[in-house]
Amino acid sequence: MALVYWYVLFNVLAFVIYGLDKSFARKDKRRVSERTLILVAVVGGAIGALAAMLIFHHKTRKPKFKLVPVFFVINVALILCFLWNNYHLTVSEQNISLGIPEEVTIVQVSDLHNQFFGINQSILLKRIEEQSPDIICVTGDIVDMNHTNYEIALDFVRGAVKIAPVYYITGNHEVFLEGEKLDSFFDSMKDLGVIFLDDTYVDMGDYILAGVAERSLVTFGAYEPFDDTKPVILLGHEPRYTDLYRYLGADLVLSGHNHGGQVIIPGKGGMVSPEFEFFPEFYGGLYDIDGMKLVLSRGLGNSVLPVRINNYPEIVTIHVN
Repeated sequence: MALVYWYVLFNVLAFVIYGLDKSFARKDKRRVSERTLILVAVVGGAIGALAAMLIFHHKTRKPKFKLVPVFFVINVALILCFLWNNYHLTVSEQNISLGIPEEVTIVQVSDLHNQFFGINQSILLKRIEEQSPDIICVTGDIVDMNHTNYEIALDFVRGAVKIAPVYYITGNHEVFLEGEKLDSFFDSMKDLGVIFLDDTYVDMGDYILAGVAERSLVTFGAYEPFDDTKPVILLGHEPRYTDLYRYLGADLVLSGHNHGGQVIIPGKGGMVSPEFEFFPEFYGGLYDIDGMKLVLSRGLGNSVLPVRINNYPEIVTIHVN
């Protein structure tokens, strides 16, 4: 959503500035510099700038402003490209063998960050429903600290609980937002039926479903490591804590946080993590860490950068048997 706000802001700003400059010219007042007018078109306001030029008949004969239509074409192309990369929702599938008698289908949703996928999150919810999940696991950052909108997150929750049981752990953005508003949001989630797995676990019969809260990743001590009696599926927001997850006896870890590295460079991987680690070891997909499987979702929203490139938002469908 930050990208949308950027383009709306700069195009409105460009239209206003060009209009004001035309008004100043008529009244023989101090003008807006041509450098500023060109700059606001270059950084994303070319649509507003061109509209103002045509409506107000302003700067249309100036040679340097003949570049504005070029910037318009570039801006439109970039907008379409960025929107496609940010909102083209995909489904990735993984098949994991843990020795569970009856196959369990898990849909993992991670790092929503208040991203918008249709009215009441209808596009996202439809894609989840198509997977016929037995459970839905939300691995943190359902809201965003920079443009927080609890209602967008609750739209997703309201729909998700109607599809399958929803299990949830917190991410770093929930930790940043700790306070009365977040507590009220969590109460609403619980009222809707979401099962919180922060520092707790549930015996699902054939396997254990466990969670680690974001705030406990460094100093975890909520429960003892699991033995080999049943397979353990563990939800942990950040993939870098593999030592902790292995210590707890996890057979399969569902994680997120790294957003696919925001920009995926073919042959090189994801470009940057939220900690500004360039080309992090983990950025998305399935990893085998000394026998422990780690499924790392590229997530749905953005964090470090307002745009994804070659890195579509995803939900992950995991077939566990």
